[in-house]
Amino acid sequence: MRFTHLTALLLTAGAGFSLHAQTNTDIRVTYAGSMGKVMDQSLGPAFAKQNNGTYEGQGQGAYGMARLLASKKITADVFVSITPGPMQILKDAGLIDDAVPVASTSMVVAYSPKGKYAQQFAQAKGSNTSWLKVLATPGIKFGRTDPINDPKGQNIIFTLLLAEKYYHQPGIADKIMGGYQNPAQTHLEGGLLTRLESGQVDAAAGYESEVISAHLPYVALPDEINLSNPAMAKQWYNTVSFSVKDGAGKDKVLHTQPLVYYAAVLKNAPHGAAAGKAFVDFMLSQPGQALFKQNGYAAPKGSSIYP
Repeated sequence: MRFTHLTALLLTAGAGFSLHAQTNTDIRVTYAGSMGKVMDQSLGPAFAKQNNGTYEGQGQGAYGMARLLASKKITADVFVSITPGPMQILKDAGLIDDAVPVASTSMVVAYSPKGKYAQQFAQAKGSNTSWLKVLATPGIKFGRTDPINDPKGQNIIFTLLLAEKYYHQPGIADKIMGGYQNPAQTHLEGGLLTRLESGQVDAAAGYESEVISAHLPYVALPDEINLSNPAMAKQWYNTVSFSVKDGAGKDKVLHTQPLVYYAAVLKNAPHGAAAGKAFVDFMLSQPGQALFKQNGYAAPKGSSIYP
């Protein structure tokens, strides 16, 4: 788990989203681990500077973080999740009333510029099976996250299952993954792209937003398989599903959810609901959306989960 403390002080209070001209506004945000750069280097510091306060970020797989929040092993003012699933955990725990979309992204396959497959990936295109064939190369090291603890770990499986259907390549998903919960491929969310950058893995499942933020090369995929288009959810994305063993060893069937980032203010926010709402409002503001865009994120899609 990553904890980042960033403090910015102003001689005069910023305008716009400052709660009070002379009041420090501290904020603690728990977020999906793929958002580390945009949260800890952009949105968090900008909010702290504007509100004459401090920012604390904590990020890892969104399902894992949601469970820690629900069990009150950690606390936060705001939780930011990819897909609605992790938010449902907090809703069921009575910790949130609603969750609003703040950004969106799509699934991509990132690759190591230092790896021996870099040239093959650079020539591959999402419009045909070339990228799948590279991923299916015997001996290639493919990294992804645990589908139990991280939505991204689920989403790459959905992407590969959709790719099987879209490109008419039955069986290639299992050939690439070696099982849904293959321990040889699954890594902690926070360290996956670091492994890719260092060349420990040749390719990795990623969100376009985080991969752009990390300045890594990637293969872009069509809407039919990248899970970015809510309009395709019912008629196409939802035609695939899979099951995994949960922490209790029981089979759990998982279904697709479009790649939208949601934010919610927690009822046990350590700095109060007003501070949490101010941060959510900042993310939705023109400056906040500009910071998302600079870090490779697309605009929010859809509406609140629990209006």
